[in-house]
Amino acid sequence: MFNLKMFLLLITMPCFAFAQASSHQDILKQLQVPAGFVLSIFADNLPNARSLAAGDNGIVFVGTGVEGVVYAIKDSDNNGVSDQRYVIASNLYMPNGVAYKDGSLYVAEVNRIIRFDRISQQLSHPPKPVVIYDQFPSEQHHGWKYLRFGPDNKLYTAVGAPCNSCEPDKAIFSSLVRLNADGSDFETLAKGIRSSVGFDWQPETNALFFNDNGRDYLGDNLPPDELNQWTTAGEHFGFPYCHGGNTPDPELSKNTTCQQFTAPVWKFKAHIAPLGLRFYRGQQFPAEYKNQLFVAEHGSWNRSEAQGYRVSLIKFNNAKPVSEQVVIDGWLNKDGTVLGRPVDILEQADGSLLISDDKLGVIYKLEYRRKR
Repeated sequence: MFNLKMFLLLITMPCFAFAQASSHQDILKQLQVPAGFVLSIFADNLPNARSLAAGDNGIVFVGTGVEGVVYAIKDSDNNGVSDQRYVIASNLYMPNGVAYKDGSLYVAEVNRIIRFDRISQQLSHPPKPVVIYDQFPSEQHHGWKYLRFGPDNKLYTAVGAPCNSCEPDKAIFSSLVRLNADGSDFETLAKGIRSSVGFDWQPETNALFFNDNGRDYLGDNLPPDELNQWTTAGEHFGFPYCHGGNTPDPELSKNTTCQQFTAPVWKFKAHIAPLGLRFYRGQQFPAEYKNQLFVAEHGSWNRSEAQGYRVSLIKFNNAKPVSEQVVIDGWLNKDGTVLGRPVDILEQADGSLLISDDKLGVIYKLEYRRKR
């Protein structure tokens, strides 16, 4: 069937790509990184680029949101810039989450998880996906999902709340869940999670850390967004009764107290929208970055003065978060205008980091270049 939208996109792509490349380089000049680091554009022309997953042989898979597309990209000549781009699937339902294991690509849509087998050998002609799980709710509000394989080889994801703040009418909402790679053994690990779109396992302990985006309309500075640590099946992290560890919901707290719930291990500023999280395991960056947590702050939308729009680093000591520092800044102008919005972070084999930006449709590369 003839697709007019795709046809127009294809015939205009060369000019579009050239114009975007120019503006992206201008934006790079406004972004600040620590001394010794270099930030570049690894890939562009990836509308609404969000979650990232590493495949075999340098392939990177890219999920999107409203765009409904999953991409594969690759830097085939190892010059630091992607030169191959494939559309793995289109017309999907907000396929934000991507994960790769044993030759297969797993994609989390709002209402299901699908799998593309032997994908690395079929990038130009992707196979039809296999549905491994299709029992998630179809509500779009906070329905986009993050997807990762854990150290136990199980798939982990979170099911967001279908509202700003409410008592959801289905038990599956506001939960952290996991299942086997074939879709079996589905289990709920934790409740009280409003919207988590990023998590990772600490290298030294295998402890699972995840973000949670706090509710809106409690003012500029409440509640703080959260970094949480999951330890025990059945834990409850507070939503919708308590936010940020110590802010009772003015409408729903009822007879509960915040002390009843698992508190965050770190509190971000309110509304910064932490998304992708990655502990740094590589060797390229200086030693002080080893096993520390990089966080993509997507940025506020309902705050009188915007904040976020940066990549930060949560420093750990004795397996506990102790401080926060800025790594990449400059996407937010002083006048409140926004240049870009970081979403996810992926470590490459050489120890560099890839960072997606769903506003610009690009992926940045952060490298450390030692002084000669």
